[in-house]
Amino acid sequence: MEFEYRPVSEAALALMREGHNHPEMCATLDAVIAEGIPPAPVNTDGEIEDVHGLAVTHRFVDAPGESETIRWHYVEAGEGPTLVLMHGIPQSWCMWRSILPVLAKHFRCIAIDLKGYGQSDKQRGDYRHEGAAAQVVSLLDTIGVEQFHLFSHDRGTVQADFIAASQGTRVQRWVRGSQHLIHFHPDLAPQENLFTDLETRGILQDPMKMIDWGFRRLCKHPIPKADVVRAMQEFSRAGTGSAVERYFQSSTFRKDWIDRRTRLIPAWQADIMVLQGSDEPPMPVENYQGLDEYLPDVTVAFVDGGHFYVEENPTGTLEKVIPFLTGA
Repeated sequence: MEFEYRPVSEAALALMREGHNHPEMCATLDAVIAEGIPPAPVNTDGEIEDVHGLAVTHRFVDAPGESETIRWHYVEAGEGPTLVLMHGIPQSWCMWRSILPVLAKHFRCIAIDLKGYGQSDKQRGDYRHEGAAAQVVSLLDTIGVEQFHLFSHDRGTVQADFIAASQGTRVQRWVRGSQHLIHFHPDLAPQENLFTDLETRGILQDPMKMIDWGFRRLCKHPIPKADVVRAMQEFSRAGTGSAVERYFQSSTFRKDWIDRRTRLIPAWQADIMVLQGSDEPPMPVENYQGLDEYLPDVTVAFVDGGHFYVEENPTGTLEKVIPFLTGA
């Protein structure tokens, strides 16, 4: 198998360079930055939070990891088969808030703050995606989750790639969201250098700059102001920027891509839906042409939106994922 980069179309490169810059999204970001944000809420184990009429329970659990334990934060809601939700950068469990009330009608939802994010542990240690994925599995073991469905997004999907490969039929159905798959090109991943170069890595230490950089460029449709504020609050928790940088220092996008093609994809046994925004600057639709040559049984679906389609278009997202996850 050769590892040559597939050329990227000029249209895709132009969108990656220029971004969407939706006027309403830009106005919201400008207003939030001007007004400032209150401190992030500090939750306790067992605390109930109302999320669009749904009662979600905050959980804090110590599970094996880093040769001792890792302190995890997640929220849970609903009953039925377990659905594990794994967010990406620069987010937290809160990215799922707009769709949790519907998901919880069908599933026991467990929305995790991945290590380094939100209210989960941020200690130094193993931030390789493979190691972090094994630690998520230890959390699921600790709380008694056996078989489960997965819905992952962005860098959470990189960890989910390893979970799906290592856990066999334990992972039943998997919505694999917004991450490079068969094809990759470094021009589509400028953040790898942005978040690690000495001159620019400071963006990770500034929650407002971080959220502004992501949402302004990558959202085709605007995200509600309250969700923007909450994203900034979560990323402002002490130690988040430093912890997230460790992921980028521990691997490369090229290594992720090669691992996927050589040893992960052949091990995946779950039913898979590849879910993307219709207009994601980092992941052009063209990269999914010919996917059936590598994953003949995969379902590919697109939501009208940019990279953060879960929050940009929750209705469109649910229209895709509910039938797939429920087998309807």
